[in-house]
Amino acid sequence: MSNRLPVLAVSGSPSDMGAAHGAAYGSEIRAYAADRSALARAGTDLSRGEVVAIAESMLDAHHAYDADLHDEMIAMADAAEITPAEAVIVGGYTDFLDTVRSLAGGSAMEDTCTAVITPDEVSDGAGFLAQTWDMHSSATPHVFMLDLAPASGPRSMIFTTHGTLGQIGMNEAGIAIGINNLSMDDGRIGVTWPFVVRKALRQTTFAAAMMCIREAPLAGGHNFLVLDRFGEGASVEATPSVMAVDPLSDGPLVHTNHCLFPETERFESSRPATLQSSSDDRLTDATSLLADVSVHTSESLIALLRDERTICRRPIPPFDYESSGAVVMRPATGDMWACWGNPADNQFERFSGLGASRLE
Repeated sequence: MSNRLPVLAVSGSPSDMGAAHGAAYGSEIRAYAADRSALARAGTDLSRGEVVAIAESMLDAHHAYDADLHDEMIAMADAAEITPAEAVIVGGYTDFLDTVRSLAGGSAMEDTCTAVITPDEVSDGAGFLAQTWDMHSSATPHVFMLDLAPASGPRSMIFTTHGTLGQIGMNEAGIAIGINNLSMDDGRIGVTWPFVVRKALRQTTFAAAMMCIREAPLAGGHNFLVLDRFGEGASVEATPSVMAVDPLSDGPLVHTNHCLFPETERFESSRPATLQSSSDDRLTDATSLLADVSVHTSESLIALLRDERTICRRPIPPFDYESSGAVVMRPATGDMWACWGNPADNQFERFSGLGASRLE
């Protein structure tokens, strides 16, 4: 186990942070944006220009939802020498697929991630939010950690990819947020999920973080998982049309890539049988592995994320999804454990003090 997570520290105004991100990884962002734009056209008759035009029509929604994050995205795009519309695609790709599917009949899907929240009562007094980040294997080289110190608002450590403002993270106020993709048919011109993650990480209370999800005019479907330092948590299935909330109680919450509530299920896309089976099996196996542990720890959750029966994934044609990284967060203590690439093959690194130090 050798590959370590690259860490980029950025600070200052939204434009300062975006420019630093884009300057540090300009060539990687350009390559990743080109790849995502091509993949998004699958199953459509759209040209690349037409795909980018759909993304361009979404810029106003992003600005209206959060002007500061919009400024950060534009500064990142300028520094990386891509267009703002390409920044929407490279950052919000999985939600963008739902929009393309709704508008042009696209067939591209990403069946990704297994996530859990454990309550304080069965976690030695301080619960965890843990997940794999699964994606098409071409995404793995783009994984890195963003150590974010904004001029105003809490500091955050964020697991993300080149050109994406934020995917999974925890802030110094003890708000942690994770995600799972849902493939939905009710996509629209709207806001992509990284903006929701980052806006939630600017909050200092669980209620405020949840409001960021509730108020987002989403472009596509996602499962958001939120846990705070007091042990309050929830799993949220959110689509452009409807939302279902599963609050944390005395047992773990587990989510994979299919809807668990009838109100969201009715908007869910038809998926290949192998993808549905994978999501079902991962939900079953994660639930079973959690039930086998009486007290959850960082070590037991890392072992869960490394389990290769179903959860820790390796690329298999034709979809070629793999676990490109994994994260374990404990908001009550401010500790995060994360790895680059396949969790079964690579070292988890502990980030304490939200990036202030790295502990082996």
